[in-house]
Amino acid sequence: MSDVRESGADDTVAVQLLTPDGERVEHPDYAYAGTDDQIRDLYAQMVLVRRVDAEAIALQRQGELGLWPSLLGQEAAQIGSAYALRSQDYTFPTYREHGVTISRGIDPLRLLAMFRGTETGAWDMARYGAHLYSIIIGTQGVQSVGYGMGLERDGLVGSGDPERDAAVVCYFGDGATSQGDLNEGLIFAASYNAPVVFFCSNNQWAISEPSERQSRVPLYRRAAGFGFPGVRVDGNDVLAVHAVTTEALDRARSGNGPTFIEAFTYRMGAHTTSDDPTKYRLADELEHWRARDPLSRVRAYLERTGAADAAFFDEADAVADALAVQLRRNCLALPEPSLAETFDWVYADPSPELTEQLARHREYAASFEEAR
Repeated sequence: MSDVRESGADDTVAVQLLTPDGERVEHPDYAYAGTDDQIRDLYAQMVLVRRVDAEAIALQRQGELGLWPSLLGQEAAQIGSAYALRSQDYTFPTYREHGVTISRGIDPLRLLAMFRGTETGAWDMARYGAHLYSIIIGTQGVQSVGYGMGLERDGLVGSGDPERDAAVVCYFGDGATSQGDLNEGLIFAASYNAPVVFFCSNNQWAISEPSERQSRVPLYRRAAGFGFPGVRVDGNDVLAVHAVTTEALDRARSGNGPTFIEAFTYRMGAHTTSDDPTKYRLADELEHWRARDPLSRVRAYLERTGAADAAFFDEADAVADALAVQLRRNCLALPEPSLAETFDWVYADPSPELTEQLARHREYAASFEEAR
């Protein structure tokens, strides 16, 4: 029996395969099929992205980043779902999905550069199967469905070839479910049977607005109104998240349409580094969820079963610390772009008007040099 607290009038429990004490439990519909070696990989990756997150927060506090949206507490939701993806799948992340983008192979320095203001967040989306961060809440709802419909029309869904069939994961938070764009995406996905997994990380707070105030029913139950399956999973249980996402992706790739996953988790930090959560939530609530830490339960399992020893945990920490040191050094060395360079970020082939504007800018900038 899950101990995950419900949000809203519903007595349904979330899918859970690993308790907060690190015990494996059975579920009638879902099972984690991976080995202990793979569980160690999941743990090491969660340690890595938590360390990147902590370093980014420190850099922001020291004035080196303009802003940072922390993922603290949501590592299992991000890593569990990301590890269920295949290389041909495509993701639409929010601005908080650092664990997903890093797991897709994107250099975390690119993330820091974006929040430092030296880049626009550009990376090769086709190479990594990851769209750029969606800064505006919920816009990725319609974008992800459009991409999924394109996959279907290109014959990349339901062919039966596991190396060919693809799906899309649309990541969003509980606050986005109150946005029109997201709901339009849900309608289109249902109408056109789009191969999209809607992955809602319900961290229970849309900045300072509790999710209970946003929705009269648990969020996963909304899927029934759109006409496709919805499931709530313990978002702090990386094994359960992986199992549920794997099944939803298989369903989408095979041509059976969308699924709504509500990963019930908790944002242990601030909404962003511009936020102070002590103004709107109680310390007891934080302590309640600290005891359900997504990393601690995996470590407890690995230690209890003897699947990992102290050397493994030390190595995971050392790798994460080394990456943090490298990230800090490289972040501080990032060159500041000139205003003229920003013209290169607008179009692949600049328009005549833009070329003229650039020439005028250069002439204007040169006038300052002449005046010296």
